[in-house]
Amino acid sequence: VQLQASGGGLVRAGGSLVLSCAASDRAFSSYTVGWFRQAPGKEREFVAAFIRGGGATYYADSVKGRFTISRDNAKNTMYLQMNSLKPEDAAVYYCAAGESYYSRHPGSYNYWGQGTQVTVSS
Repeated sequence: VQLQASGGGLVRAGGSLVLSCAASDRAFSSYTVGWFRQAPGKEREFVAAFIRGGGATYYADSVKGRFTISRDNAKNTMYLQMNSLKPEDAAVYYCAAGESYYSRHPGSYNYWGQGTQVTVSS
C-alpha cells in the first residue's frame, strides 16, 4: 500500500488545518489507519486511529476534542481535521495503515506516508 499525505502548512495558533492521506490499495477499508507526528528531537508519537470495520476512533489525550480522524473508504482516503491548533502541535505528520486491529505503537503499522509538515505560529 502506498500512502500520500498532503495538507500541511503554516497556520496561526488557534487556526485549523485538514490533512489528507490517499491510499493506493483498494483494500484500504480492511486496514486500521492512524496519524502520527514527530517534532524535531522527539520520538514519533501517536495522534489518532480509525479502526477497520467498526469505525471506532481513538485519540491521544493531547489532541482529544480538537482533532478528528475520518476516512472515506470509497475514495481510499483518510483525513485529520485539526482545530484550535497550538504551537506544540507543530511537527511532521505521518499517515499510516496497518493490519493490527488497534495500536498506538508505530511498529504496529505496516505502511507509512511520506509526512507533511505542520507549523503553528504563536
